[in-house]
Amino acid sequence: MDAGLKRELEEKALAGERLSREDGVALYEADDLAWLGGLAHEVRTRKNGDTVYFNVNRHLNMTNVCTASCAYCSFQRKPGEQDAYTMRIEEAVRLARAMEGDGLTELHIVNGLHPTLPWRYYPRSLRALKETLPETVSLKAFTATEIHHFETISGLSASEILDELIDAGLESLTGGGAEIFDWEVRQHIVDHRTHWEDWSRIHRLAHAKGLKTPATMLYGHIEERRHRVDHVLRLRELQDETGGFQVFIPLRYQHDFVDLKDGKVRNRLQARTTMATGAEALRTFAVSRLLFDNVPHVKVFWVMHGLQTAQLALQHGADDMDGSVVEYKITHDADNFGTPDKLTREDLLELIRDAGFRPVERNTRYEVVREYEGPDPARRESPQPMRA
Repeated sequence: MDAGLKRELEEKALAGERLSREDGVALYEADDLAWLGGLAHEVRTRKNGDTVYFNVNRHLNMTNVCTASCAYCSFQRKPGEQDAYTMRIEEAVRLARAMEGDGLTELHIVNGLHPTLPWRYYPRSLRALKETLPETVSLKAFTATEIHHFETISGLSASEILDELIDAGLESLTGGGAEIFDWEVRQHIVDHRTHWEDWSRIHRLAHAKGLKTPATMLYGHIEERRHRVDHVLRLRELQDETGGFQVFIPLRYQHDFVDLKDGKVRNRLQARTTMATGAEALRTFAVSRLLFDNVPHVKVFWVMHGLQTAQLALQHGADDMDGSVVEYKITHDADNFGTPDKLTREDLLELIRDAGFRPVERNTRYEVVREYEGPDPARRESPQPMRA
């Protein structure tokens, strides 16, 4: 990068001046990752200090039966296929209740787009879960794609659907279904009707009803860096309008390393893609933090990045490590690069401290549940924020 442009971008970022589309593309092309990460870390520190947030959550996928066949997805099954499943509401309640003793504060629910389940199944599920679980457990449920699907199967508007789900206990939508918004890429990876226009419409409605929601981006497949910039800027503009996004979550696209029991490879992208490297992941977190200036938090979902890259992301703009997760089925469990099935609260505390930060347990609304001590200053070599 030209030294003059590098200085200009640094001055703009540190002065709090909004970066442009051209600035975002230039940042991605910067050959000095240490400089880029340091700039993002400075911005992140001004917003959130030395804090790294986490929560104790569980992911629950009540059905993997889906009408869509998105090119990147290994989770979906068609009716009658081996491993296709749909939980009875009682089963979902039983699985959720099993985590109560761990101090659960969030249940994260995402499903396939089931072709025959009636609309009433979904608010009834939330109501049953809410009635069973402690009041401290928030229900974060359904992507904008699912809400759009509910419109189709119910004949109700998204506004009416959200009202009923909120009445049943919904406290936040999930951020999924975003993938990459630009149609140049999206038409090749997504096999459902929910694109930017409907995704943004539904989150705008949710924000108007007082819900705070996350936003995501699936990166590292067939998109180019300019598409990531475009994705973030669309979200930034919507955030200017509503202020309803709490956190941005870059999600690393993953190959399906697991040998499927039925021999089918549902991830149709992996034959012509390579997963993003750790360095590209860190670059994506840094540029996202610098561009998305009006969202409070950037989260690294450790399941899709691996533990070491997740720790490094905390030095490249991220300030949230997600949570304990348990049984995340939407992508593979990442055994090929050492990601466990779940992390306990103690695991998360150790990872955050080991990276040189102070852990803070939060709930879905980013209200503080408990603050913890940071790295032990009495250690002979006190941990410092990690560098790439």
